[in-house]
Amino acid sequence: MPEFDSKKVADIHQQLHSHLPSDSALRIKALETLLVDKGLVNPDTIDAWVEAYSEEIGPKRGAEVVAKAWSDSKFKQKLMQDAPAAIDELGYLGKATAHLKVVENTDDVHNLVVCTLCSCYPFSILGIAPAWYKAAAYRSRAVRDPRGVLAEFGVHINNEVEIRVWDSTAELRYLVLPQRPAGTEQMGEDELAGLVTRNSMIGTDRDLGANPGRAY
Repeated sequence: MPEFDSKKVADIHQQLHSHLPSDSALRIKALETLLVDKGLVNPDTIDAWVEAYSEEIGPKRGAEVVAKAWSDSKFKQKLMQDAPAAIDELGYLGKATAHLKVVENTDDVHNLVVCTLCSCYPFSILGIAPAWYKAAAYRSRAVRDPRGVLAEFGVHINNEVEIRVWDSTAELRYLVLPQRPAGTEQMGEDELAGLVTRNSMIGTDRDLGANPGRAY
């Protein structure tokens, strides 16, 4: 008779359940399927809008905040001291950013944002959270092995650089202010915003080269 390993079975059970969609995601999918079946919406259109908002429309607001902080020292100071008040000047204050804290990358510090309990995220300035941000693997490993997680994103941090992991909650969310790339002194805010990636504002991107038109 094969040996029964209860711990192994429990681990497999937990792993399987970690991949199941949430109840709200299942309801949304059911509603989408119903609308598509009735010919009321085109699934390609839905996918296009989701991609546009998650990859372009949403993150561009955050990129504008970063670019202004790079260009305007007074705005940066206010952003670091009272982020909600600063972004409200740009008209971007929302429910998800009313309790926002900005953390700055330096030569000696790299910041990484995660939400270990769920997937709290400043969507009013970053758009829809990427799927990997909500994944159980990222949420658990970002705290335990931040260097390993960053390496999987192609970001290799020297041991001399301190990594600070910030755990978001419903009451407090974080935005990383990446370092301004060298050689961008003559760039205006619009050009600078084009250098900022969504991932750099989460912390899974670090070195932003002077490469206008870079995808979010």
